[in-house]
Amino acid sequence: MRVLLLGGTAEARALAARLHPHIDIISSLAGRVPDPALPVGPVRIGGFGGVEGLCRWLRDERIDAVVDATHPFAATITAHAASACGQLGLPHLVVVRPAWEADDAIAVKSDSEAAKTVAEQRYSRVFLTTGRSGVAAFADSDAWFLIRAVTAPDARCLPRRHQLLLSRGPYHYDGEYALLREHRIDALVTKNSGGEMTRAKLDAAAALHIPVVMVDRPRLPAGVTTVGTVDEAAEWVAEAVGRSDAKTR
Repeated sequence: MRVLLLGGTAEARALAARLHPHIDIISSLAGRVPDPALPVGPVRIGGFGGVEGLCRWLRDERIDAVVDATHPFAATITAHAASACGQLGLPHLVVVRPAWEADDAIAVKSDSEAAKTVAEQRYSRVFLTTGRSGVAAFADSDAWFLIRAVTAPDARCLPRRHQLLLSRGPYHYDGEYALLREHRIDALVTKNSGGEMTRAKLDAAAALHIPVVMVDRPRLPAGVTTVGTVDEAAEWVAEAVGRSDAKTR
């Protein structure tokens, strides 16, 4: 049995380590981040060419099941994988890390709505952690931004007043607390990515009474099977392998 593991996240790397070499897996990364942290085992990097291209690749590689452990905001590949697996009749699982619970956060639906909220609330010094793809929505803002991202956004998308901080988590409470104080931040703008790697900024913001503007996650495709942990995903794969073995006997 061959399994495609859509990854690029800590959960995907942990799952690959759990399954390799016992299961024949191929991890796939989008290729948007230079020098990515690679999982163990075989890896492919790059897109598939939409749903049609993914269907063709799955057939050509004789993939028997797909596990989607991508970022919660990687909506396009998640939708494409659901569609392709539906067309081909392949077992398909989405690993959904638990969302952050922040009752005091200002929930918004998009980066553009977050930018509108920053303007309406007249925040002046914003810690922006929505990733490089979310920066463009703030290009015309009058606020000053501390922008943290793994790779630099397109310079044409950057706000007029900003400082760029290129780094990769995990981040810790003491460092986040000091960062917010040092830059006199009066608002945190982030996506509800969930997980522990970057949660510390929320705890630090709460301690400093800094308001949080949080972009909600996109909806998952209807009818997909989901789990919340790497352990549950490993169990699902083991069960899928068992069913596959039973069919071949």
